[in-house]
Amino acid sequence: MRLWVARLLGTAAAQMLMVTLGWHMYERTGSAWDLGLVGLAQFAPALVLALWAGHVVDHSDRGRVVALCLATQAAVAAVLAVATLAPSLPGGAAHARWDSRTLLLALSVVLGAVRAFQMPAQQALTPLLVPAWLLPRAMAFSSAGQQAAIIGGPALGGLLFVAGLGTVYLSCTLLFGLGVALMLRLGWRHRPAAREPVTWRTLLAGVDFIWHRKVVLGAVSLDLFAVLLGGAVALLPIYAKDILHVGPWGLGLLRSAPAVGALVMSVLLTRTPLERRVGRHLLVAVGVFGLSMLVFGLSTQFWLSLAALAVSGAADMVNVVIRQTLVQLETPDAMRGRVSAVNSIFIGASNQLGEFESGATAALLGPVGSVVLGGLGTIAVALAWVRLFPGLAARDRMVEPRQG
Repeated sequence: MRLWVARLLGTAAAQMLMVTLGWHMYERTGSAWDLGLVGLAQFAPALVLALWAGHVVDHSDRGRVVALCLATQAAVAAVLAVATLAPSLPGGAAHARWDSRTLLLALSVVLGAVRAFQMPAQQALTPLLVPAWLLPRAMAFSSAGQQAAIIGGPALGGLLFVAGLGTVYLSCTLLFGLGVALMLRLGWRHRPAAREPVTWRTLLAGVDFIWHRKVVLGAVSLDLFAVLLGGAVALLPIYAKDILHVGPWGLGLLRSAPAVGALVMSVLLTRTPLERRVGRHLLVAVGVFGLSMLVFGLSTQFWLSLAALAVSGAADMVNVVIRQTLVQLETPDAMRGRVSAVNSIFIGASNQLGEFESGATAALLGPVGSVVLGGLGTIAVALAWVRLFPGLAARDRMVEPRQG
C-alpha cells in the first residue's frame, strides 16, 4: 500500500509540476514553439538514456531507483520555487528575472532524464506483487490511483495559482518529499538479477524481445502513433488563455478532464475486467480517442471541451490497461526493466515528442488546425493497424497460453 500511495503522491506532484511549467513557459514567452520545446527537452534525454536505464533497473533495487527519481524531481521543484520567489524576497532585486527560458528548458531536460529510470522501475514493480491472473485488475486499480492523482494534481495546481507560481512549486517539493519517505520505508525489497556486463546485446535485449512478439509490438506502436498525433496537452495553455478564455483555473480543469474519464473507466475495468476480444477493444478505443480529440479541437465551448477530453481519457485508459497487461504478462521478470524501458520510449515519444509535434504544427497551422489534423491522423492509424497487425486485431483473451 505504501508503494501505491507513494506513486499517487509522486504522480500528483509531477502533474502539478508539468502543468505549472507549461503555463510558466507560455506566460514567460507567449510562444507555442517554446511550449513544444518543453516536451522535446524532456523526450530527448529519455530517449538517449532509456536502454541503459532498463539495464540499471533490472540489476538494481527498483524501489530505491523510484525513490531517487522522486528526490531528484523534488530538487527540480525546489529550484523553480527559488527562481520564482527569490526576486520578491527581502534583499532580492524586484526587477530581476531568475526564471529564464533557458532555466525552464534545462530543468525540463533533467525531468526527462529522471523519467527514463522512473517509468520502467515503477512498471516492473507491480507484476512482482500480484499473481498473473490478478494482473489485469491490479493494473486497472493502479491506474485508478494514478488517474486520481492526475485529476487532483492539476486541479490543486490551478487553485494554488492564486497564491502564485512559487507556492505551486513549493507544494510539488513537499509531495515529492513525502513520496520519497514512503518508498524508503517499503518493507519489501526487490532482489535484482545477477550483475552482467553492459553490452549492446544486453542493452538491446528489450528491443529484440518486443520485435519478435508482434502482438506486443503492435500494441505499443499503436499507442505511440495515436498519442503522438492525437495528443494536445502542450496546447492546453493556448486553449485556456486564447480560445476558451478560462485562465489558469480553467487550465487545471482541462488538464484534469482526461484523468476524470480515465478514472471512471479504470474503476469499471477493476470491477469488470476485459476478458474477450481485447484486440478489438484496443483498436476501437484508439479510434474513439482520435474522434474525441477532433471534437475538442473544433470546440469553442468550455463544457464541450471538458467532455471531449474526458472521453479521450476513458478511451486511452482502455488502451493503457490492455497494453501494459500484455507487456508485463509476456515478459520474464529478469527482463522486465529492459522491456519496460523500451515501452517507456514509446510512451515518452507519444507524450513528450507529441508535445513538440503539437507545438510545431500549431506554430504553422494554429492550435485548432494542429489538434484537428492530429485527431484525423489517430483515426487513420487505428484503421491501418487492423491490416498491419492482424494478430493484435484478432487477439481474444488477455492471458493466453504461450505458443511454442
